[in-house]
Amino acid sequence: MDEAAVAYRAAAPALSAERKAAADKLAKLAEGQINSLAMKVRFAIAVKSLEGQAGWTASGWDEVEYRISTNPGEPLKPLHEIASGGEMSRVMLALKVSVEEDAVKPRSKAATPRTLVFDEIDIGIGGRAAEAVGKKLKALGHGQQVLCVTHLPQIAAFADQHFVVEKREADGRTKMQIRLLDDRARMHEVARMVSGAKVTETSLQQAAQMIAASR
Repeated sequence: MDEAAVAYRAAAPALSAERKAAADKLAKLAEGQINSLAMKVRFAIAVKSLEGQAGWTASGWDEVEYRISTNPGEPLKPLHEIASGGEMSRVMLALKVSVEEDAVKPRSKAATPRTLVFDEIDIGIGGRAAEAVGKKLKALGHGQQVLCVTHLPQIAAFADQHFVVEKREADGRTKMQIRLLDDRARMHEVARMVSGAKVTETSLQQAAQMIAASR
């Protein structure tokens, strides 16, 4: 046990040093990404070393905390305490984009794209923020496969392919159906997302404009 403790005390500080350097780099990248998603924030990652044995874990003795200030003049506070649902969605997207930063750059032929899933990334956002999220997802999709569940037309309009997921009842059972939409059906679906149950000529025109602008 004593030998293991000596080895741990030698390895943990080295890991802490690497983690703190990575935290500074990630915080700068993430802050830029967050502010490109219709926000104006300061973002930091605090790494605190708990050197007593009570703080020892298999992944080191560090306690990592994301901190954010969403309003000018306000101090940095723990992300989970002050971020709204919409802010949290954008911060998580920004962190994912930062970690996968090379995804927006051309990949070598030998690289294997990853599949990234975003479920309900649009919670608590709308309008300009939703459009910014859509643009970011599209950029991320240049190098990765992005699967996104959304109810906002501003985000759906940026997709390369649009699937509709539907529930139906058959023989007393609820079944799911997934359909890939062609261009005409896609425009109709985006229009439905804009106007609700009743699709109008105005909503169809708006949907066509949104899809065209996303290209």
